[in-house]
Amino acid sequence: MNFLAHIYLSGEPGPLMIGNFIADFVKGKQMERYAPEIQEGIRLHRKIDAFADSHPIVKQSTARFKPCYQRYASVVIDVVYDHFLAKNWQLYSPVPLNTFVSDVHAYLFKHYFTLPNRVKGFLPFLIKSRRLENYQHIWGIERSLSIMSNHSSLPAQSECGIKIMTEQYKELNEEFIVFFEEMRKMVNAEIR
Repeated sequence: MNFLAHIYLSGEPGPLMIGNFIADFVKGKQMERYAPEIQEGIRLHRKIDAFADSHPIVKQSTARFKPCYQRYASVVIDVVYDHFLAKNWQLYSPVPLNTFVSDVHAYLFKHYFTLPNRVKGFLPFLIKSRRLENYQHIWGIERSLSIMSNHSSLPAQSECGIKIMTEQYKELNEEFIVFFEEMRKMVNAEIR
């Protein structure tokens, strides 16, 4: 799961969402620097990742991208699944995606100084580019994969990844819908 899914699964904007959003940038004991509610969000993020990484449907979707991305295919499926969340947004929220994203941006910006330095570095671009909202478009996914390949060890294979995504779009969408329903149930039980 990538940014949009982690944020959505947190519920309303709040400390839980901040923790879920920043968790990949908080290592080990660094978590203790944050308020207990943010720590809860970090723990939730890790449970979401563990659930997704071990899920057979996610493994099936991930395998589709191995020809382009080999061991990085799981990173790509996180972004691809955010596309299907954005594309199917009306199934999951009565709030329009653009309104949800604007509310999240406002909350994160209000709590900017709570965020780790690496997140502070990319948050203005994330907000300005409306990246979370643009996940609903194929070009938004291609752009995200390209940005990731420029700033990480992800191979620069966005063209190949988008080709697989478009050719297997229906199957990926169906896999996402089944998986995400199970994910939502797990998270709802966890939050309660």
